[in-house]
Amino acid sequence: QVQVVESGGGSVQGGGSMTLSCTVTGYPVTLTMAWFRQAPGKEREGVAGISEYGSAKYYAHFVEGRATISRAASGNTMNLRMNSLKRDDTAIYYCAAGDDARASRYYDPTQWEFWGQGTQVTVSS
Repeated sequence: QVQVVESGGGSVQGGGSMTLSCTVTGYPVTLTMAWFRQAPGKEREGVAGISEYGSAKYYAHFVEGRATISRAASGNTMNLRMNSLKRDDTAIYYCAAGDDARASRYYDPTQWEFWGQGTQVTVSS
């Protein structure tokens, strides 16, 4: 059984940093992975995507220059480091993974096979 587990959320002061982690277990091959987020009253949106072995990374415009997506050398563990956090970054952050997904289309929620339950990030001023 495939399990997707996120960690690292919490409350952060504006201007601060956070690192989110995601691990996928129970799947035999390396997956393409991505982060999404959903703020109250808004649609889920793609934040960043990373290819199976980390050679390609993509970012949404609203985190460009503030975020770094990375993954372990082997297996399905991924991190998202965000700096200069803003109140607008407050959201539930979700990890997504897929065998046939394309990292360049990280923003397309329909291509992801596996989802985590999400981790809340709250940025205060």
